[in-house]
Amino acid sequence: MDNPVPAALRLLRAPRRLGQRWGLRLPRRTVRLRLTALYGLLFLASGALLLVILNVAAHGWSSENTRSGPGGLAAFGLPPRGVPPTPPSVKELQQWQKAAQERFAAARAAQLNWLMEESAFALAGMALLSVGAGWVMAGRALRPLREMTAAAQAISADDLSGRLAVPGPSDEMKDLGDTIDSLLARLEAAFDAQRRFVANASHELRTPLAMMRTSVEVAAAKPGQAPPQVTELVSKVTEGLDQADRLLENFLTLARAQYGAKESQETISLGAVAARMLGGHSGEIAAKAIRAQQEDGGAQVTGNATLLARMAGNLISNAIRHNDRGGWLRIQTRAGQATVHLTVENGGGMLDPASVKQLAQPFRRLAGDRTGSAHGTGLGLSIVAAIAAAHNGSLQLHARPQGGLRAVVELPRALAASGPAAEPQATVTAPAGPAALPTSASSASAAQAGARE
Repeated sequence: MDNPVPAALRLLRAPRRLGQRWGLRLPRRTVRLRLTALYGLLFLASGALLLVILNVAAHGWSSENTRSGPGGLAAFGLPPRGVPPTPPSVKELQQWQKAAQERFAAARAAQLNWLMEESAFALAGMALLSVGAGWVMAGRALRPLREMTAAAQAISADDLSGRLAVPGPSDEMKDLGDTIDSLLARLEAAFDAQRRFVANASHELRTPLAMMRTSVEVAAAKPGQAPPQVTELVSKVTEGLDQADRLLENFLTLARAQYGAKESQETISLGAVAARMLGGHSGEIAAKAIRAQQEDGGAQVTGNATLLARMAGNLISNAIRHNDRGGWLRIQTRAGQATVHLTVENGGGMLDPASVKQLAQPFRRLAGDRTGSAHGTGLGLSIVAAIAAAHNGSLQLHARPQGGLRAVVELPRALAASGPAAEPQATVTAPAGPAALPTSASSASAAQAGARE
């Protein structure tokens, strides 16, 4: 005999296939729904089998009972009591017997039909009741699983300190929850060890680099004319040391963003931070004749001021470094009801949208090189993404259809700054001529979307 469980599951899949063929949207096939359907199918199968057994038994009982019941043939045509009987003829006896048998059959059929109808109604009612009871019981049985799912979704890669902590008796659900908790504990220890190693290694490597730099500077400062080969070697070594210093500094910042962003929390103006970082890059902006514009919408955030300043500085530095000479740069801060947006948009060459989405990963560049101080260390946008994630935010990168990059950082709005957003104030920095900055549908829609949040 085949296993009824796979057959029941095939019956459950049939409506979904028909719904897909006809374009209907059926409810999601959850475990609760499948358990409820399985309970209902099993009850219907057992109820139908019980109904067949009862009707077979009732058929045999009705036949025997009507033959030997009280009254016999008198109940179906013989004269009643008190009436003087007359000797019936053989023909009359045969007619009475035939009529009695027909009435027996009709009465038995009526009884069986009535029993079948009542049993069918009872089975249908009990089937509905069993489906409802199965739905409730499946929900109660799966409630610990839903609580575990909600607790697991609240745990992020940046904070693995949360645990499921499943209460209740020692059953399969609790064993699963304890197993996941132990896995989270091992992952947290591994992540912490990795971050501490990166921070400690970056810090310890500063000492030998400082010694190398000192030795090179002392050798270069010796009196007398140094050979051209030595001068070139000193220049290359110094350039390599500068690049290593920047790389170590980025490693330290990345480790701090992933490990210590919750320290020194304060409420700051994101627009003021962006304006300060923009002013710090005024020399690079003037050297490339970039038209820079900032629009401050009064966005207030709560976080680590040093890391948020590094986040804005990296976005602005990236927009300047990968911009065309005589290009443009736009910085916008918008405050919504619950979130704030920092948008840094710049012109430049056409970019591949698929490649742009990977720029937030460490050591990812659009160019093929992985070294070279002229193009940075490949950690700038990774640090921005890490700082945004440490502040419960996100970084989104988009290639502009007209060329260039659009970076949007979304952060939670400071609780003390809840209320209607302030009116945006435009501040133009380092203009390079009367030409206005280009406008695009993407930037306009982004500003409107930020105002609607």
